[in-house]
Amino acid sequence: MIYFNNIPTTFPAVATLRQWLVNLCITYKAELKALHYNFVTEPALLKINQNYLNHDTHTDIITFAYAQPPYVEAEIYISLERLQENALIHKESVDNELLRLLSHGFLHCMGYNDTTKEEKAIMSREEDRCINMFHVKQDNNV
Repeated sequence: MIYFNNIPTTFPAVATLRQWLVNLCITYKAELKALHYNFVTEPALLKINQNYLNHDTHTDIITFAYAQPPYVEAEIYISLERLQENALIHKESVDNELLRLLSHGFLHCMGYNDTTKEEKAIMSREEDRCINMFHVKQDNNV
């Protein structure tokens, strides 16, 4: 199952996002157990970062993956403020930034990391691939 908690109504339809994520599971040969996407404030995400990861920095997304690939089971927290800010900084639509963060969390579940420069390049390429899949399948919705 895929859950969206506190997702703004201005984002693409939840049913559309769910179907896209299911399609990502098929593409990446993943077995979906549960994905919980939680949209929170920037201070709430900072508190999670401090309490659970011992990081005293702001971030746009935190993924707690509870299974190893090919299984996907995770809680993912996304800062709404950072999402909107990143869209402006990168001259991207809010919807595309949403897709980037949703796919970023999913990709962490699939074993992709973004610690090194090389890992970040691979992660970015895979995020683009995921976003493109959304637009190919759902081009009338975003």
